[in-house]
Amino acid sequence: MNTEFSFIIISFNEEQHLPRLLESIKELNAETFILDSGSTDKTLEIAANYGATVKYNKFENHPKQWDFALKNFPVKTPWTIGLDSDHIVLPELLALLKDFKDKNLPSDVNGIFFNRKNYFKGRWLKHGGYFPKFLMKMFRTGVGFSDLNENMDHRFVAEGKNIVWDKGYLKEENLKENRISFWIEKHNKYSDQVAREEIERKKQLRNQTIKPDFFGNPDQRIAFLKKIWWDMPLFVRPFLYFFHRYFIQLGILDGKEGMIFHFLQALWFRFVVDVKIFEIENEEKQKNEANK
Repeated sequence: MNTEFSFIIISFNEEQHLPRLLESIKELNAETFILDSGSTDKTLEIAANYGATVKYNKFENHPKQWDFALKNFPVKTPWTIGLDSDHIVLPELLALLKDFKDKNLPSDVNGIFFNRKNYFKGRWLKHGGYFPKFLMKMFRTGVGFSDLNENMDHRFVAEGKNIVWDKGYLKEENLKENRISFWIEKHNKYSDQVAREEIERKKQLRNQTIKPDFFGNPDQRIAFLKKIWWDMPLFVRPFLYFFHRYFIQLGILDGKEGMIFHFLQALWFRFVVDVKIFEIENEEKQKNEANK
């Protein structure tokens, strides 16, 4: 059994995805824990066939699901790797993990960023700001935690020094999202969470866990850009964002699949969020006036 790291995976009806992920990490011989939120397909059977330990937790949002997972699985290795079921560890990352030894790292390194390759409708999205895309997925056990100041855009935080594996390629491909109806339904739900989160930030009920820094690590840079985003005017910012991603960051080179993805993810989704913020704020305003 691997004594360097363990895997934690979250799942819900992932019979399409889970075998790919578990097969891609099988030769690492690492203990694997899966937090499921009520799968009704073959997910649990697949997990059992690969020898994974499974727990159940009712899903509320991704950050809270990860928080439960990190606090309730008995990880004994010095490092933990947190993955989603639609991830696949690619050969370059597999090689890095095979050679990984905690003793070879400086003691002050607490987190490692992998480099995600995002696929949509079978196409790797190389442009539009989607590659390279560094995500913290590996962290010291007991040090890394789930950022609960986010509602939807989950991330791990490991305070201290972090390093980036440029060639630590992690493939992400959600086959369910190849059906546009599934994508829209899923992101419509996400837009509820994002809209309410942003309103709470306006009221200073939420603060960023990660220090915004344009020149910092990948998550600090994102935190810096989010701060700018929240100050931009509603309904204008989705169009500016889409223009920047599709034309300035060359998302146009990602073909028809990229056109669909960048339009939906950069413009449609963000515009729906803004509409819901507008609606919620108007409802609150009307209630306040009625109570005067």
